Amino acid sequence: MAFKTIGAKAAAALDKELMSTGAFSIDQLMELAGLSVSQVVYRVHPISKGPRVLVAVGPGNNGGDGLVAARHLRHYGYAPTIYYPKRPKNDLYQRLTKQLEDLDVPFVDDFPAALKSTDHVVDAIFGFSFSGEVREPFPAVIQAMAETKVPVTSVDAPSSWSIDQGPPKSGVGSNFHPDVLVSLTAPKPLVQFFKGRHFIGGRFVAPAIAQKYDFDLPEYEGIDQTVEVSPGGQKL
Repeated sequence: MAFKTIGAKAAAALDKELMSTGAFSIDQLMELAGLSVSQVVYRVHPISKGPRVLVAVGPGNNGGDGLVAARHLRHYGYAPTIYYPKRPKNDLYQRLTKQLEDLDVPFVDDFPAALKSTDHVVDAIFGFSFSGEVREPFPAVIQAMAETKVPVTSVDAPSSWSIDQGPPKSGVGSNFHPDVLVSLTAPKPLVQFFKGRHFIGGRFVAPAIAQKYDFDLPEYEGIDQTVEVSPGGQKL
């Protein structure tokens, strides 16, 4: 049985409900999402393949997930580097940044240069709330991720892709096909266009909320925060 998907509007409503009737704070959700992403990176790119992980961080919650993932990866023994060109003044993001600085995780300004000396990339630029045009400085970053031979893991959505319609027909991101996708909470319709390794992450949704939004909760094993599913949507 293939896992059901939820569109952009439903994903936004679900996120809002998790932080209201679900009683989660945004900090909790970001921590759990980032933990899921870090576990996927650990699984698809064990440290024996190279410890250097470049995390491309956007200005919103997707970027926050990336910052959390980087912190966990640092504690696993990886050597993350952060590209974070548009930093919000929000207290939450400032705290996530400080946590990484305290672990001596470097922040870089030149993404193409950093890409030449990394073993894996985490794309945490845009998530389910993205729409419209990709603004500077991210077009060149997305193009670099599209052209690199370094494996890329995208958080919730490949940056620039439409949540409901997949990759753009032309322009920025039209040739961006990451190797790994971590769908947070539930897969989005864009997964029908995705051909790489696909994971569902986020072991925190109550069955009643999943039923309300009509999506399936995967069967997580042991202490895993993620489940790998086949291109057809079946659990592996």
